[in-house]
Amino acid sequence: MRLLLIPSLLLAVLLAPAPLVTAEPPAATRPAGQDSDPGLPFIYTRWEQYTVEDGLPNDHIFAVKADGPWIWIGTEGGLARLDKRTGEIRSWTEEDGLPWRVVSAIDVNPLTAEVWLGLFGGGLVRFSGGRFDHFHQLNSGLVNDVVYGVCIENDNVWAATTAGASRYDTITGEWTIFTEKNAPMEEIWNYGCSFDDGKMYLGVWGSGVLEFDVATETWKDYLDPDGEMEIDLYRDDGIVHVITTGVSAVDGTFWATTYFGASRYDGRHWRGYFKKDSGAPSDFHNAIKARSANEAWFSTDKGLGVVADFPTDTWVVYTTDHRSHTGRAVVSRGGQVVETISMSPNLPHNYVLWTELDGDDVWVGTSKGLAHGIGKGYFPGLRRKPVKAQSVESSEIRGGE
Repeated sequence: MRLLLIPSLLLAVLLAPAPLVTAEPPAATRPAGQDSDPGLPFIYTRWEQYTVEDGLPNDHIFAVKADGPWIWIGTEGGLARLDKRTGEIRSWTEEDGLPWRVVSAIDVNPLTAEVWLGLFGGGLVRFSGGRFDHFHQLNSGLVNDVVYGVCIENDNVWAATTAGASRYDTITGEWTIFTEKNAPMEEIWNYGCSFDDGKMYLGVWGSGVLEFDVATETWKDYLDPDGEMEIDLYRDDGIVHVITTGVSAVDGTFWATTYFGASRYDGRHWRGYFKKDSGAPSDFHNAIKARSANEAWFSTDKGLGVVADFPTDTWVVYTTDHRSHTGRAVVSRGGQVVETISMSPNLPHNYVLWTELDGDDVWVGTSKGLAHGIGKGYFPGLRRKPVKAQSVESSEIRGGE
């Protein structure tokens, strides 16, 4: 299971009935007609797996961050760095100076190359030049030591914690704390953050998604407008639930995940996703990573789900069957299965906690190790299958072997 301290209110919510969908999907997201073939998305068929046998300090992986030739990996037992050029893994534990063994969040400052770590119970760390600088409740303005998310915003570092959010100005050393006293947080349990186009987005337990405009220092909140905790009363009217576990913003669009479904918002239109009427493998989401306004990766408790093409509502779900030692990718459109592709094992485990996009490649943190999807030949959106007369290998459509 993901390391979560779940507020007591969630116990009542977990016993509630499944979300109710009362309206048809908007025309823009309906699958194409029977006579139309919009094609297939790129399918990742080449995978590598890394576990403690390869040098990871622990197989339970909470965070992954791509940083040029490096892949930083936050685990339940320490920090690791994978060198993509050699495949070698170096790790740091408490014996090596890491202030706390559980690394739950990672971000890298692109200007300074400083690595910032969120620790699950240990605060915030700056790792630079081989040195760990430790910030916690007793020596800084960090509002809480349980840090779920870390995000770089210009010269500032944001930490999403269980008692609010903290922003640290790395130039002046000034800290700013955001709680229910100065931000629209009905609850102060912050699960994640994402920075895009001058705005910081926070995913908050019980408070939906909060948007902070850096230039004006003003807030905007996105809540389920029907006010119902048990069901999504009206389709595509807003965020599907206020128990938000993650947010990822890109290209003027943000994607948000909850324990009861997921949402997409482009500034004008909402789209809600539930397992019962989409390609999502589950309604229980741990995290979300968007590649574009049309593609997003969902880390769930039952596999890795991908909205591969938003306009056509095309999904891909990656899972591994440990009994047969095989993997598969299921392509669906409008909730209907289009194609199933068998492959070698792709994920070490179907309980996915984090997904990181690295150019055309993808890195997936699970409860039993790290997966690397090789994206050689990747293309966005869809492509039609080549006709047989052309004798083109299907691997050109599906991603290769």
